[in-house]
Amino acid sequence: MTGRPHQGASARDQRARLAGYAVFAVQGLCFSALVSRINQIRDAHHMSDDQINLLVLLVPIIAGVGSAAIAPLMGRYGSGVVLRISQPLVCLTILAIGLTGSANLPLYAAIVLFGLFVGMVDASMNAQAVAAERAYGVSILTGFHAVWSAAAGLGAVWAWFSNEYIFPGDLAKSLAVGFAIPAVLGAAVSAAAGTRLYRKSEEGVQLAGEALKAAAKLVPWRPVLIIGVAMACFYVADSMLSNFGTLMFDKDLDAKNVAPLGLAAYQVAMVASRAVADFGVRRYGAALVVRIGTAVGAVGLLAVVLAPNAGVAIAGFAVAGLGLCVVAPISFSAAGKADPSGLGVAVARVNIFNYVGFVVGAVVVLVVQPLSSYQTSYLVPALLALVIIALARGFEPEPAAPAGAVPPVSERPTV
Repeated sequence: MTGRPHQGASARDQRARLAGYAVFAVQGLCFSALVSRINQIRDAHHMSDDQINLLVLLVPIIAGVGSAAIAPLMGRYGSGVVLRISQPLVCLTILAIGLTGSANLPLYAAIVLFGLFVGMVDASMNAQAVAAERAYGVSILTGFHAVWSAAAGLGAVWAWFSNEYIFPGDLAKSLAVGFAIPAVLGAAVSAAAGTRLYRKSEEGVQLAGEALKAAAKLVPWRPVLIIGVAMACFYVADSMLSNFGTLMFDKDLDAKNVAPLGLAAYQVAMVASRAVADFGVRRYGAALVVRIGTAVGAVGLLAVVLAPNAGVAIAGFAVAGLGLCVVAPISFSAAGKADPSGLGVAVARVNIFNYVGFVVGAVVVLVVQPLSSYQTSYLVPALLALVIIALARGFEPEPAAPAGAVPPVSERPTV
């Protein structure tokens, strides 16, 4: 993922790229730390399946609001500033969720804040990755998401291992204990990386006032919508695999003790695939990589639907991750190519479809699970894979005419 620096990239670009890897890792760790313990949150707060499903649905709705609201601030202050403020708040809110005990009202408040800050971080960290890819001049964005997946896999393994082998008795059930280490570690890493992120003056064309609004209007909606719909379909699957996987292992397969391992397998497989996906994009093009990856992912989803036991379901999660993982990073890369300003406007817009997919995934579970099972609900994203394949050509948009010349980082002013 790091490799030899591209000849157009400066030492400053290399530092910003490493900082980008760090913030992606923090986000993956925090997200996984939370969703790996969804069943524990349900039990600690004495919730029914319907209640916890609705709580999971709340997160992407609020995150979508956060992502949409942050786009103007990214254009005005730069994604680096937004990221330096919002990511430590993500870490603090997962700790706050763990400290709510069995009280539901504080839990809902903490979940709302978590969703809001997650939306801000998702948009701003992907804008940083797009800026790095633009500076390097080659496809490197998938590598950032590989780091996210690696950290998410570690978070899932931590949830399983700490419950089984580290914390005895009631401590294993303590959400505060389970969230404390990822939260503190994440906040420390985020703070250290923040000063090395790209500044606004290094991200794109420097515009203000009416010129900034005009540049935003230049971002074409058609490629954004095509990319966004495909990404939403991916996130339907990702939402169900990540957010409801532990509940499926618990309720449908009677395998509560190994429930976090499904998410771990999903994320580890993502790491393996994302580590080489950039090379595939450079050699064969984004559209072909998306088509092949999505087809493989659909096979994994069907395996989850038909799994007779936890072992087969874990394998299905792994295959789904191996294939589907290419969709999100290539979506952001394509959005960056369609943005003439380089200010992250298209990235922020496409990121909203992330949460559309998460919401739809939660709604699918809310409808199908009471009628049948969690497993049966995975048939829906398997079918939506056909939509992604049909739209794959949209991952190779015509590059937008730039709003102005964007010099190399080494030649840009600092602030």
